[in-house]
Amino acid sequence: MPRIAEYAVDLPSATLALADEASIEIARFDAETGARLAPFGAILLRSESTSSSRIENLTSGAKAIALAELGATDQRNAVEIVGNVHAMQTAVNLGGELDETLVLAMHSALMLDHEPDFAGRWRTQQVWIGGDNYGPHGASFIPPHRDHVPAAMADLMAFTRRDDIPILAHAALAHAQFETIHPFTDGNGRTGRALIHAMLRAKELTRNVTVPIAAGLLTDVEAYFSALDAYRAGDPARIVERMAEASFAALTNARELVAEITEIRQRWDTAIEVRPQATAWRIADLALRLPVFDTETVARELGITASNALRSLTPLVDAGVLTEFTGMRRNRMWQSREILAALDSFAARAGRRRLG
Repeated sequence: MPRIAEYAVDLPSATLALADEASIEIARFDAETGARLAPFGAILLRSESTSSSRIENLTSGAKAIALAELGATDQRNAVEIVGNVHAMQTAVNLGGELDETLVLAMHSALMLDHEPDFAGRWRTQQVWIGGDNYGPHGASFIPPHRDHVPAAMADLMAFTRRDDIPILAHAALAHAQFETIHPFTDGNGRTGRALIHAMLRAKELTRNVTVPIAAGLLTDVEAYFSALDAYRAGDPARIVERMAEASFAALTNARELVAEITEIRQRWDTAIEVRPQATAWRIADLALRLPVFDTETVARELGITASNALRSLTPLVDAGVLTEFTGMRRNRMWQSREILAALDSFAARAGRRRLG
């Protein structure tokens, strides 16, 4: 397994220029979105987690994901996507430096609820990519032996801590090396994409929000996997270029989502009829980042009583901002159909394959 901690990164000038241009756009989006309504951090992180999961063919609607965040377990895909949300949160909230402990924590957050026996542990068996489930015969790639994983990950994390490589190119190369090591039994792709965001945040290319790069990778998954294959064959430029191209596509989609949610919130301003200091306004802001909730969630998030939360929901329902969808007298839940539709539209745009 080639080591890269001291690898002399030598990329074509055109590749570096493309990555630099993408980095400038990422920083601009992060700054302009961070200055807007507070909920966009949570909205974009959840959208990135959903897109990263879709690369692994894990799909679910925004409402099912929101319900899984509240504890529903009836839809496995949604539960796994929520695990990815937790992994992304761990990545961007890193309290220490980029090291193996962080990677294990991200993987634990991802897998704990559905694969606890493997969560946060290096693999102890051989894995392979492609082929069948019975053995590596016919596999497109066979990662290194399990005994080499700890040393390979230590080398990789030393590489991530370097400060002499342009940030986006650095993150792309680290991601490709991570996928080549394949240090876990399952969850490598999602953890590896979370590592990208840990690096962008640690190196302060992003400070406020999670740019949904996986949503850009979704537009051409075959090109993404092909770029990883090229890296393993000795061509590091293609994964850097693919990451930069994905960033441009992701930013276009993310700006559309931000604009749509901003417009929705502005419509609510004219529809809701309560005094300016009313709790209903705080619930409206909460609905932007939690588009499905119950009164207990409102009470916990806003620090109010459940009865006060219930009373404050009434003007939002009257204005059509929220809809009660359980039809029950107890354990009722409310949703913002407009926000859920905006999130599903974002996912649909990300999932459209580019025509060649």
